Amino acid sequence: MAEKTEAQEAPSNAAPNFEQALAQLEQLVSQLESGDLPLDQALERFEQGVRLTRDCQGALSAAQQKVQLLLQRGEGFATQAFDPSAGGAESGLPE
Repeated sequence: MAEKTEAQEAPSNAAPNFEQALAQLEQLVSQLESGDLPLDQALERFEQGVRLTRDCQGALSAAQQKVQLLLQRGEGFATQAFDPSAGGAESGLPE
């Protein structure tokens, strides 16, 4: 029976949560910094790291937007739906 590789552990279409993505990114950085990977594997890890970085940035932007919405509501802390593709600080929300 074949051993699982990193790519086989999680389905590629399921985005990891922020903490999982950050942990994977840290692991990739360690692997790349070791200098022990052949060029093709290093490039593959780098590409995976870019994807994870974008996922983390998206999660942080969404969290920032949620916090802004909560702060705008004042004491009631009522939430409202938002569009995560609207972006972060550049989304045109009043400061």
